[in-house]
Amino acid sequence: MLTVNEIFHSIQGESTYAGEPCVFVRLTACDLRCRWCDTPYAFHEGRKMSVDAVVAAVDEYGCPTVEVTGGEPLLQPDVIPLMERLLAGGKTVLIETGGHRSIAAVPDGVIRIVDIKCPGSGEEGRTDWSNISRLTPRDQVKFVLADRADYEYARDIVLRETLAERSDAVLFSPVHGELDLRTLAEWVLADRLPVRIQVQLHKYIWDPQTRGV
Repeated sequence: MLTVNEIFHSIQGESTYAGEPCVFVRLTACDLRCRWCDTPYAFHEGRKMSVDAVVAAVDEYGCPTVEVTGGEPLLQPDVIPLMERLLAGGKTVLIETGGHRSIAAVPDGVIRIVDIKCPGSGEEGRTDWSNISRLTPRDQVKFVLADRADYEYARDIVLRETLAERSDAVLFSPVHGELDLRTLAEWVLADRLPVRIQVQLHKYIWDPQTRGV
């Protein structure tokens, strides 16, 4: 049984899949409290659904790509059989996780988007660094950046851990409305970093406060 906050069909706003149609399964609960979190409603709101019911709800949209997110999806044990069922149904499955929970049990074939929390989040001490050794060439690593200090923290980790070689993409995502995109681009270019700058595309298509997109 899963506690589900919402299931919706939208345009993928982040990762290398940005711009593509995607079904999102947002699970309830998170044990982090990032300062810039934009989905605090997922901390508590939700309804109980079986894995079968979630799969059926996803299938209704007829979309080949699914992202499991939260909250923190790896808090719920039944997320593992859910992802197995989605893979078995021929879906491209992504999971976005805060990076403080082990990704070891995530099924092979799932694209794991693993956050590494920067100081501006208030949660940088929670990172499970063993996840770096578990990355595969299909996985992606994301840093959400609020300021120059976050950028330098992320830059040093990218270089020290050779993240560009370990993963499919390293994503630098500025906090919406806080860190100027042009400024971030200039920092990345000056340091010649092997990263991809991403915006939260859905916040430019819809109002940033809109839910279910």
